[in-house]
Amino acid sequence: MSFHLYDESSGQVVPFVPLIPGKVSIYHCGLTVQSSPHLGHMRKEVVFDVLRRWFDASGYRVRVVANITDINEKIWQKAAEAGPEWFELAYAVELELHRAYASLGCIPPSYEPRATGHITEMIELINRLIERGHAYAADDGSGDVYFDVRSWPEYGELSHQKIDDMVAATDADPRGKHDPRDFALWKGSKPDEPATASWPSPWGRGRPGWHLECSAMSLKYLGEAFDIHGGGIDLRFPHHENEQAQSRAAGYDFAHYWMHNAFVTMAGEKMSKSLGNGATVAEVTKHYPARAVRLYLAQPHYRSTIEYSDTSLTEATAQLDRIDSFLNRAHVSGQAAFDTADLPDAFVEAMDNDLGTPAAFAVLYDTIKEGNRAFDANDQGAATNCVAQVRAMLHVLGLDPHEPQWADQAGGTDLAVTDGLVKLVLDERQAARERKDFAAADHIRDSLTELGIRLEDGANGTRWTIA
Repeated sequence: MSFHLYDESSGQVVPFVPLIPGKVSIYHCGLTVQSSPHLGHMRKEVVFDVLRRWFDASGYRVRVVANITDINEKIWQKAAEAGPEWFELAYAVELELHRAYASLGCIPPSYEPRATGHITEMIELINRLIERGHAYAADDGSGDVYFDVRSWPEYGELSHQKIDDMVAATDADPRGKHDPRDFALWKGSKPDEPATASWPSPWGRGRPGWHLECSAMSLKYLGEAFDIHGGGIDLRFPHHENEQAQSRAAGYDFAHYWMHNAFVTMAGEKMSKSLGNGATVAEVTKHYPARAVRLYLAQPHYRSTIEYSDTSLTEATAQLDRIDSFLNRAHVSGQAAFDTADLPDAFVEAMDNDLGTPAAFAVLYDTIKEGNRAFDANDQGAATNCVAQVRAMLHVLGLDPHEPQWADQAGGTDLAVTDGLVKLVLDERQAARERKDFAAADHIRDSLTELGIRLEDGANGTRWTIA
């Protein structure tokens, strides 16, 4: 089975056929850099990181572009409350986003363009839409330019809506619109807006509309047609609907497939900056291992909603401990050379079925169980095979603690250190037993138990696991 994905525009799982054999081009919408990234944002990053890793493992050359929206009313409103210039706040949050990428083991995008660096391309795209009869400058003196949704008969095809059933666009003053659903391509400057947040244009000083930004940047870096456009499900309408309409109305083929991940919720509510219920990456990773947070975000199917809770992250931490205990038992160290041949067929089948991570993780846990049975039976051949399979799967999922992205985090280099320290203690316990100092041996065992380390004495020595 080749890779299949749920294409939002068709509403069904379809075979993935790249535009260029052996290559995959992906654009996914990045953060509006107004405040710290939370787990809702990072779910998208982890989902598309796993997708990228799966394409890599499948032999594709992958190019990923993810934008930074660094001009927005919310940015300068936040800046006004906090004190810095709006562009200082935007840059500070962008750096925070990069730290969040790194903390959760995400590969950075191939390129990460900022909206403010592509004003020229956006103005060119607006002019093209005006020339083709799909956009117009407002006649109210505002300097706004709008996309004429009724000029594009296919408007609504991505979100499967009819124009007359849609709500009005709220991204600009409606007075200059032909239809309340027309959306802003360019927003004229207003007296109360920062002077630095505007650029000259044929329609007067202003700034681009949000939807326009992604069209201009994806077209520049991935071309007139590319394979996959993605983001959170909340972006399907209006953002992605508007992107598709304006790009195709301009004469470009644009994205061939659309992928959207579901929300992370808290108490049933979407995790959101506007609702003030975002659990930031920096805060969560103070209390839980970063790899456990990644596991928590990667394990459910990307189209399924995740409920955030301490219980969920505690369970993810326990599952991570199960993985690491097996690696410890196998005395794993150093980065392994990845080989697709080491991936179990059931894992490949799961990942090829619309990035089926729940089934893929089930294969991972079954293989760990099989490997432990092989160790118990002293079947080194079977155990070695299971270890290779586990590490290959962890590589695809971005969870192998010995790979470079985890080198500076607990669970990476520290895992080998922990294993070495426990072995030293076990050697002391064994020496105490050999000299029949059972009180000392029991004291060592009890002390390790209090630390959450469980010992199992057997014919082949003592096995330790995290309880």
